[in-house]
Amino acid sequence: MKRLLVFAAVVVMAAMAPSPLLAQSNPFLGTWKLNLAKSKFTSGTPPKEGMFTVQRVGDEDQITVNGTALDGSSFSLKYEVPNKGGTGKFLAGPFDAVSGKVIDDSTREVSFMKRGKEMTHIRIVSKDGKTARETVEGTDPQGKPVSEVLVWEKQ
Repeated sequence: MKRLLVFAAVVVMAAMAPSPLLAQSNPFLGTWKLNLAKSKFTSGTPPKEGMFTVQRVGDEDQITVNGTALDGSSFSLKYEVPNKGGTGKFLAGPFDAVSGKVIDDSTREVSFMKRGKEMTHIRIVSKDGKTARETVEGTDPQGKPVSEVLVWEKQ
């Protein structure tokens, strides 16, 4: 279950958005579904299914993640990140801090921390706003290695 929470946490990077003036062209806002057939899980167990939604709430992007583990149990995660990048906050999840960086209109990076130490680093790219490729490297909250390439499709 904790491994699936890490999976859920990695989708947070999609929450990072460009400045409010570019909000209309932000490819990450909306609902996304994990394409397991195109994703690669080098370590850990993939979920049965996963979805996340990114919505603008003031100057924050709020991310809600829901999914189902292979054993049928459900998992969820929720957090907020400033849409210009910077330090965010977890509302529910396995890490205690998150920060994000806007690289350009189609690329975001996010770091997840626990007890002041970076645990997981994520880079997500969506050039067309229809699919996104997310690279995840680091360790989960229990210190186990994480290496994944996730492919998401906008719904």
